[in-house]
Amino acid sequence: MQSIKREHGISRQFASCHTAIIGDYVIEGHVPAKEIRKLLKNQYEVSGLAVPGMPAGSPGMEMGNRKDSYNVIAFTESRAGIFASY
Repeated sequence: MQSIKREHGISRQFASCHTAIIGDYVIEGHVPAKEIRKLLKNQYEVSGLAVPGMPAGSPGMEMGNRKDSYNVIAFTESRAGIFASY
């Protein structure tokens, strides 16, 4: 998996357990479907979206009432920024 992550520009700081390629975008980690739909609809000029780590309460990481706050990061080869916050 590390070679796939490197090939698609996912740095260690954005890495998580899952990597998906959707069209020209890479989706790393437990990114909410709402944000993926927004990315695909608006065709932002980014490489992809990432949710670093595995925060409790993110899609697939439900843990009862426990919900960690986390950011969805939009990234390119040279920059990154917050796309959404939960």
